[in-house]
Amino acid sequence: MNQYKMKPFVGKPIIEVTVPGSKSITNRALLLAALSEGKSVLKGVLFSDDSRVFMEALKTLGYEIDVNEKEAKVTIVGHGTQIPKQTADVYVGSAGTAARFLTAMLALSGGHYHVTSSKQMQARPMRPLLEALEFLGAKFQFLEDEYCFPFEILGREESSEKKKVSLNIDASSQFLSALLLNGVFSKTGFDVVLTGKRDAKAYVKISMKMMEEFGVSMRQKSENEYEILPSGHYTAREYQIEPDVSAACYFYAMAAINGGVAKAAHVHFDSSQGDVKFLRVLEKMGCTVTDEPDGICLRGPEDGILHGVDVVMSDFSDQTMTLAATAVFAKGDTTIHGVAHIRRQESNRMQAIVNELTRLGISCEETEDGLIIHPKTPKCSDENPVVIQTYEDHRMAMAFAVIGTKVPGIRIDDPLCCRKTFENYFEWLTKLNLELK
Repeated sequence: MNQYKMKPFVGKPIIEVTVPGSKSITNRALLLAALSEGKSVLKGVLFSDDSRVFMEALKTLGYEIDVNEKEAKVTIVGHGTQIPKQTADVYVGSAGTAARFLTAMLALSGGHYHVTSSKQMQARPMRPLLEALEFLGAKFQFLEDEYCFPFEILGREESSEKKKVSLNIDASSQFLSALLLNGVFSKTGFDVVLTGKRDAKAYVKISMKMMEEFGVSMRQKSENEYEILPSGHYTAREYQIEPDVSAACYFYAMAAINGGVAKAAHVHFDSSQGDVKFLRVLEKMGCTVTDEPDGICLRGPEDGILHGVDVVMSDFSDQTMTLAATAVFAKGDTTIHGVAHIRRQESNRMQAIVNELTRLGISCEETEDGLIIHPKTPKCSDENPVVIQTYEDHRMAMAFAVIGTKVPGIRIDDPLCCRKTFENYFEWLTKLNLELK
């Protein structure tokens, strides 16, 4: 399927969905289970390109993994800080979490590994993490560009003294999570001191919470300093993975622009995922949001009018594209701040948003750290359709599909790029349309 033909919803939709498990939590759980002693059972696992790459990498490293996709369950036999294979060829694909978390795991373990990635991942930032790992004693040989994939990991010499490593997370908070999650390899412990300007730590908080749930404590000395305690040990356990709030947000946005109702099962405001903040943005735009026993329920504005907003999205930047799509139908401009780093993700998301809104005849300005969207009725119809380019970026495909639930003439190019996190997304949309007729 090279293109997906969007069909506008009929009337005001009532949407009830059960979204897959969280990608962020799934991949953290896979890592923590591998680093635990004994057998862990993970439930509610997301099966996507990213999680499959992570599981295949663990299998390559010698871990015993039993996968039950029908029950969304994975069983992993962990080996503590003793990776079963001390030498291996490891492929991390386009998965940012796999690339950052597994690189830190392998580099801090002291083994010898050949690590490769997709072309897309070769272009994404790694230098701050790799320099931090070098400071902690890891040795790398870069096979093409410096501080990029592919590379060899050539063991590690850990200092007998506790170190304090500086780390810039402006490009990705995954660098910090990678060090925290894999700190159990350190016999001395170490401190991480953050530099740079970005203050986006929602995903870091997820990492810290999950570390604790698997039995390892650490200390946050101040807003920008973290202490890894020496010789921690993760404990195997049964673990339930939260539903993916990022995936749920697309359905909430569809209800918002169409004046309908949406509920995602088991999504609640006490979620550890930062993207739940997007629902507060929709509330500010005029929607009614209530946290009910079976999930958050969103109702579109009673008067049918969404209002533009001025919002800092640094802590839930994956929803920048979703807000851009929603803002098209608002009354008044929407201004987004704090998302400069999205230029260096799966695609240059800032430029991609501007390109595709412009393709639809909508004015959108790119600023130093965000966007200004001037709403206007999209210029597309069944007679004159517009093909939305997705740049091999799952979030561009899913977010711009939101527009196609309101107006005719939207075609989504390369919809299968959604396999990265939500492989059945367009099947869900087809099903929804059939139910609404």
